[in-house]
Amino acid sequence: MAHDNLNYQLGLIHLVHLLVTVDGHIDDRERAAISALRKEENMSEKLCLDFEKKVETMKEQEIYSAGINLLSTCSDEERLAAFVHLYKLAEADSSISNKEVRFLLYGLKINNVSFEDVVLSANMTGK
Repeated sequence: MAHDNLNYQLGLIHLVHLLVTVDGHIDDRERAAISALRKEENMSEKLCLDFEKKVETMKEQEIYSAGINLLSTCSDEERLAAFVHLYKLAEADSSISNKEVRFLLYGLKINNVSFEDVVLSANMTGK
C-alpha cells in the first residue's frame, strides 16, 4: 500500500538507509528490497536523490533522530507500515547484527509500535 505522506516517505528512507548501512555492506538482496520498497511507496527519484545528497554529511545519530521525528508525525498505520518494511528489509540480509536489532527495537519503543504487530503484519502481507 503506497503512502503519499512526505513525512512517512522521508522517515522511512532515513531508517532504511541506517538499517542497510549498519553492517557496512549493502548486498544484492538488500538493493532489490530497497528498489521494491521505493516503487511500492511511490518515492520519487528526486526525493531519493535529494536524500542521498543530504545524508552524505549527516552522522548516524542525526539520520536516526530525523527518521524517528518524521515518523512520529505519522498515523499509527503509517508507523506500523514503516516498521513492517524495516523488519522485512532486515530479514532480506543473510544475518542480522546486534546493532540492527537494537536499532529496530528502540525505534519500535519510541514510536509506540508493537513488535508482535509488526511480525503479524509482515506475515500477513506474505512478501
